[in-house]
Order: sequence, then C-alpha cells, then structure tokens
Amino acid sequence: MLLSLTIIALVAAAALASVNNMTEGPINDAKKAKKEAAVKAVLPAFETIEESEIDGTSCTKAFDAQGQLVGMAIEAKSDKGFGGDLVAMVGFNNEGNITGYQILQTAETPGLGAKASEWFQEGNKGNVIGKNPANGLKVTKDGGDVDAISGSTITSRAFCDLVNNAYSIFQKGGIE
Repeated sequence: MLLSLTIIALVAAAALASVNNMTEGPINDAKKAKKEAAVKAVLPAFETIEESEIDGTSCTKAFDAQGQLVGMAIEAKSDKGFGGDLVAMVGFNNEGNITGYQILQTAETPGLGAKASEWFQEGNKGNVIGKNPANGLKVTKDGGDVDAISGSTITSRAFCDLVNNAYSIFQKGGIE
C-alpha cells in the first residue's frame, strides 16, 4: 500500500509540475500585456517608452516624437486594503498631476472596495485625475479632499496610500 501511495503521489506531483511549466509563459505574457495596456491608459499620448526600476518599483517614462518627456507611469502598491494588497498603475504628467490610473490587482469586496477601479476616475464622485498629490491624498474623513467609496473607507484610504507611494517614486524618478 505504501508503494502504491508513493507512486500515485509522484505521478500527481509530476502532472502538477508539468501543468505549472505549461501555464507559466502564458500567465507572464498576460501580466505583461495588462501592464502595457495600463501604461497606455494612464499616460498622455506618447511615441516611445523607457522602463526602469526605482527603489524596487516598476516605472515607465514616456516620450513624445521629439524625445521630450511627457509623463511617467508607476506601478504602485498599498498593503492597507481591506482584502489585502491593492496594486495600480498610476500616471503623472511632468508637473506631477495625476493623468490616470488602472487597478492591476485587488482582493477588495465585490460591489464595495472593488469599485475603486471606477470611483476615482474623472467624472466620478471620488475623481483624483488632475490632482497633484504633493501634499498627500487623503479621504475627506481624514481631512483630505478625496470622497471615499461609500461603505469602503478602508479601500479608499489604501487607494490614497497607493497614489502617495507612486508620487514618492515619481519625485525620485528624475522628471525634469
């Protein structure tokens, strides 16, 4: 019986390893495509990009046809979300104003915290587009000027933390 269970366990382990190896490439390709789409969505029009890392954070500088810097996209994270980590791509123009954001990863409550992908967009109640987080973004409950998602203040605070983290990296990024 021990030999049978050992063989079954080895076959199952080999099958799982094989499936993992087969899916690893497509999963990485999908993540890369999602990141590229997010960069395009959060920055003003650009011709070329230059990727780098600042303090372990992925950054993308965007340039126009004349080689002039038009903005920077930063993949930022906050571990203060209600459901865990909140990760987003945040775009800034040369003045440090937010040009857009895209949520890349969230485990927030569906129907509440998951609304962060739209709530803070232009035209919505919590709009942060065009704001400059130089003094830090905060929800109104904390003395700031960002309207929190109704029933999801923790997620809203995590989003503000994420944007503040991105702005901190932006300042280190060498925007001229």
